[in-house]
Amino acid sequence: MPSREPSRARIGVDQQAASRARSARSRKSSQNAARVLETTAHACGREDFGLRLSELRRLSSLGPVSLLVREGPDVRGVVEALIRYERTYNEALRASLHETGATATMHIALDLPGVPSSRQAVELVVGAYHHILVEFLGGLSRPRQVCFTHAPPADLGTHHRLLGRNLSFGAGFNGIVLTAEALRAPNTEADPVLRRYAQQYVDSLARTGSPSDTEQVRKIIEVLLPTGRCTVTEVARSIGTDRRTVHRRLAQTGQTFSALLTATRKDLARRLVADGRRPLAEVARQLGFLSPGAFSRWFREQFGASPSQWRSDHRDATTTHEDPA
Repeated sequence: MPSREPSRARIGVDQQAASRARSARSRKSSQNAARVLETTAHACGREDFGLRLSELRRLSSLGPVSLLVREGPDVRGVVEALIRYERTYNEALRASLHETGATATMHIALDLPGVPSSRQAVELVVGAYHHILVEFLGGLSRPRQVCFTHAPPADLGTHHRLLGRNLSFGAGFNGIVLTAEALRAPNTEADPVLRRYAQQYVDSLARTGSPSDTEQVRKIIEVLLPTGRCTVTEVARSIGTDRRTVHRRLAQTGQTFSALLTATRKDLARRLVADGRRPLAEVARQLGFLSPGAFSRWFREQFGASPSQWRSDHRDATTTHEDPA
């Protein structure tokens, strides 16, 4: 009798089909958004409508990938993260970095078949990227030039205010020109530990697709715990929303943020304390405690024993199970 278990090949095909379906829906959404931008700009008579919208965009608007971008070691790392994970926040986006001598150019394109004009969408994306780069460059420098393939608007006031005066319209590409030196500008607020966890989280999203709201919050909690900044406000900022929305979405699944935080911390504590090779002081830091003493008190409240006693009991139970008398 043939097995009723699905074959690995079939599972792989199903996963690929699901991924293609998600991509198709996302592309359709991007096309519709581009059309709405053009229609609205025409209706309100604002050629700079898309660029004005970019003023409202923040790094957190990128969703979970903002966690990784924020911890880039330098501007190059920021740009490379934006490009590598572009599909996680905009399925239509096609960006690339080109370097020639002392010049680095970020080419930005949108794959929007069937959309006759994408001027507003292009200016929205270029404006948002420009804002991110200026934020990370700080006062060290600014992009040298911003390029658009379309013609200039009648009024350049908004463009000059947001993008500077070195603009090129009717260019061969849409994008931002930097100096190669600007790519080396350090991100002084980057946290290498948080970057490692953020990398793991974003990579897991790329492999598995969009998680549920609860799973998404849980994963971000795991990333933020070692930083000591694991608050609902910080979680909300990381996924591009506000704290009230996080609370509401969790409530729809019967969860609260504090309960999910405790449950996630307890799950991590079990795994980390059970690893006898890991110092308990390191475990305390990993779980976001300021001191081993604070961690020990919390652990005793949750598990009824100190971390060292729990580890010893766990090791003894494992040994007894594996080597019965």
